[in-house]
Amino acid sequence: MTGLPPVPAGLRGAVDLSSLVNRPAPSAAGAPGQPAAAGHPAGPAGAPGVPGPAASVAVPALVVDATDATFSQVLELSSTVPVIVDLWAEWCGPCKQLSPVLEKLVAEYAGRLLLVKVDVDSNPQLTEAFQAQSIPAVAAVIGGRPVQLFVGALPEAQVRDVFEQVLELAAQNGVTGTAVVDGAAADADGEAAEPEPEPLPPHHQDAYDAIDRGDYDAAITAYRTAIAQDPRDQLAVAGLAQVSLIARLQGVTIADVRGAAAAAPTDVDAQLAVADLDVSGGHVDDAFDRVLTVFPSLDAAGKDAARTRLLDYFEIVGLDDPRVAAARRRLTMLLY
Repeated sequence: MTGLPPVPAGLRGAVDLSSLVNRPAPSAAGAPGQPAAAGHPAGPAGAPGVPGPAASVAVPALVVDATDATFSQVLELSSTVPVIVDLWAEWCGPCKQLSPVLEKLVAEYAGRLLLVKVDVDSNPQLTEAFQAQSIPAVAAVIGGRPVQLFVGALPEAQVRDVFEQVLELAAQNGVTGTAVVDGAAADADGEAAEPEPEPLPPHHQDAYDAIDRGDYDAAITAYRTAIAQDPRDQLAVAGLAQVSLIARLQGVTIADVRGAAAAAPTDVDAQLAVADLDVSGGHVDDAFDRVLTVFPSLDAAGKDAARTRLLDYFEIVGLDDPRVAAARRRLTMLLY
């Protein structure tokens, strides 16, 4: 979806996170956020979503990680400021396309929104609670109640529209506070100073810029150039696999792809197209099994195409992932 559906004050469509709401918050350092500091009330106790007109809450950053164990603190924060939840995984190419957009926009809102990142591979309870059938998946939490927003990598303009609707919905529910970064350094103009990021190698930067503007062919060219100059550049190899997957998925529909695969069960291109969908949606085992099941029936050219695509998937998922190790063993048995 490209935005929130009409939602009344009761937050229609919220999923049940009561088991996380009732869990005691851990006291470990580095949690996503803390209760409001002195002088920054988070609203009356027992009245989530009804902070005072000038309520604010101290946070370590506007973009933080959360886990199954620490999410109860996120729910507390959402009583003061709307929280955007980004469900992602390290191996997910579209996630890496969307996350910078989310982070950029949250920074622009200057504390009116928080962004919480949840690694679905490490946090099965949150993944189930948010009903994340595919990733990237983005939700909001407002006054302790979650609202599903959209699935997939949307353009920046559409994400901005969704955020505006989140703020409108939050205002309807009395969540109008601000997050204040605790201990943020100020520059000469009194604005928070951000650390300078590590510069990317030139071809990697070219690829990143191309992805940002949606020019996936240019990104593929940039990564291939980087690999030609240094075949050991594993970041470029992984980046090429990820952006190639994104490029192949442009303009396709799930119904057409799955229909073509069902009609031609031994056609390698049709089966690889479904495997692309499965990988992009987080169904890694399904993708591996599909390719490896059809592999013995293929001719030499088909087997080469299937093997090459599997190697790309291994880079996307991560070479140290146990699912990759199992699929690699199965591929080796089929080859030899």
